[in-house]
Amino acid sequence: MLSAYRRVLVVAAVAAEREAVVAAAERTRAPHLDVVAAGVGPAAAAAATATALVTAAHQARPYDLVIATGISGGFAASGVHVGDTVVADRIVAADLGAETPAGFASVTELGFGHAEHTPPPHLVRAVAEATGARTGPVLSVSTTTGTQEHAEQLLARHPDAAAEAMEGFGVAEAARAHSAELPVLELRTVSNAVGPRDRAAWRIPEALAALTTAFGKLVPQQHTEGLPS
Repeated sequence: MLSAYRRVLVVAAVAAEREAVVAAAERTRAPHLDVVAAGVGPAAAAAATATALVTAAHQARPYDLVIATGISGGFAASGVHVGDTVVADRIVAADLGAETPAGFASVTELGFGHAEHTPPPHLVRAVAEATGARTGPVLSVSTTTGTQEHAEQLLARHPDAAAEAMEGFGVAEAARAHSAELPVLELRTVSNAVGPRDRAAWRIPEALAALTTAFGKLVPQQHTEGLPS
């Protein structure tokens, strides 16, 4: 599926996530995927994404697709469980805004900007079909959820939320600032449930293996059919 794109930037947070994607790219001989470990959180993700996009443009080798990726928490209330793959149909800045006497108000509600990006629906469908992923909003947060109370607060604001991660909105913001025409996707594999923090229940190696599998399905072994000229 990704073979239809001339050059793809994949942005993960940490080295283990990057290596999981690189493993798929190496197996499938996909030289058009550049995978970076940007660091944790939306600011680091935005900075690394912007740097990569500008560098590529200066080299006259621009990217025509950006993917935010890595492992994440999943919202069991939405039917998303450990081991699942999720493709965002909305990338949401879930904690960017202000606390008010009436509760949380997003930057959109405050009139200061926008709090979400919508990836191209046809790409979301294509990736979900290729990987067997669930679709739904992926919430970007600066502080990951560690209590049931906070998980319920997020679900009250985003009842259909599928997953929680930290970098997707930063990646999408940088891509949008670079070019409004540049498509962005977010693909996550679920290592733990969003809710009370329980490290013993996390399945990080399994989620990383699922990430390799997902990207392997996006760049199949035979991917030499006509790239755009």
